[in-house]
Amino acid sequence: MKYRMLGKSGLRVSVVGVGTWQFGGEWGRTYEQHEVNAILGTAKELGINLIDTAECYGDHLSESLIGESIQGSRNDWIVATKFGHHFHRPFERTDVYDAKDVVKQLELSLQALKTDYIDLYQFHSGPNSSFDQDELWDTLQEQVKAGKIRHLGISIGSNENIHQTSRASDVKAEAIQVVYNRLDRNPEKEVFPSCAEQNLGVLARVPLASGFLSGKYKPGTQFAANDVRSRWDTAKLDSYANEVEAIKREEVPQGTDMAAWALAWCLKHPAVTTVIPGCKDAAQVKANAAAVELVDEGHPQEA
Repeated sequence: MKYRMLGKSGLRVSVVGVGTWQFGGEWGRTYEQHEVNAILGTAKELGINLIDTAECYGDHLSESLIGESIQGSRNDWIVATKFGHHFHRPFERTDVYDAKDVVKQLELSLQALKTDYIDLYQFHSGPNSSFDQDELWDTLQEQVKAGKIRHLGISIGSNENIHQTSRASDVKAEAIQVVYNRLDRNPEKEVFPSCAEQNLGVLARVPLASGFLSGKYKPGTQFAANDVRSRWDTAKLDSYANEVEAIKREEVPQGTDMAAWALAWCLKHPAVTTVIPGCKDAAQVKANAAAVELVDEGHPQEA
């Protein structure tokens, strides 16, 4: 495994992490504790030390599965979670960024994760009107001082949200989470230059374009009703599949696993610290970790 410093936070993170939205049950299946244990156990064996989750991957369900799994090895992990939503049922949430409620969300996350601190607590894909609340950030700083939060971050909803990115240092956030992959390069325009200017860490989410950059989905693929992708525009999904076929044919070296190539592609950008792909089982954790073999030395955040 390779490691990088997450901007100015001082956190040394593996370049491949574990994304855990799938544990909340909105990606076509549910998870039992033993399955999560196998995924995170394999990740640890491979040197992965970063887990990214959220309050609304289920009603703190993903956090609970993670907390049970890592309670005996908490100090070996960098745990990133998020705030700003109440989960009601699959695919239904409400936004809640009120400062007092966010403190309640934090307490619920701590309980679910069976820990007394969050390594990276992230504003979760909220609008600028919710972001621009001094009371919210002042309250979060109080929680930092109390030791319940070690570092703050911003998971921007739009991968072109330069307003929130540019204000990160003002609100004492030290990392940006953003959608970035070979099919979606929008952050390169303004977000990444701003991150580099402020020395912010970057967590690239959806690095496999929701699985499409694995190369296994063809035009016309149908997803189950309990899979979030079933709710997306079919023309867009077919466009993704067609573009991936062209990329595989024209860019991926012969004999190279496309998923590993796609993760390494993200990690080559000088602003990107780590990728946080989801994984359905231990085998996919191993496949994701194999991207490290394709990552060159000399990245500016190398640790």
